[in-house]
Amino acid sequence: MEVKRTSSTDQDFISLVAFLDQDLADYDGDEHSFYDQYNKITNIKYALVLYKGGHPVGCGAVKEFDRDSMEVKRMFVLKDFRGNGYSSIILSELEKWAAELGYKRTVLETGKRQIPAVELYKSKGYKQIENYGQYAGVENSICFEKSIIS
Repeated sequence: MEVKRTSSTDQDFISLVAFLDQDLADYDGDEHSFYDQYNKITNIKYALVLYKGGHPVGCGAVKEFDRDSMEVKRMFVLKDFRGNGYSSIILSELEKWAAELGYKRTVLETGKRQIPAVELYKSKGYKQIENYGQYAGVENSICFEKSIIS
């Protein structure tokens, strides 16, 4: 298992995000275009790719949300590799990276229909918050936060 810190220009990250977008289109249906506009990967400085046996199997990223917070974005593990704790590894590494950069909390948004994601975030100490920004009032969205201060 290897975790590589990179950026949104990394080809493995770009490839995994393409699989993520297809997966989300299946979950979100007609709503996908609304979410897609807020999930472009251009200029993401802090992205991770998780490798197993030298092959990219998962990814995630963080971007500045405000002075004290990073937003978790583009969390994904290929279907054949799910159920092995890889999402937990990616999330933990993103939180660690954000803390190293001096941020105090992480926030994120996911879809209510994405039950495994919701369960992951809750199991990792994320607390539901009021939907923020572009997700305010969006019925299918659920937002979370977590303090990452050691």
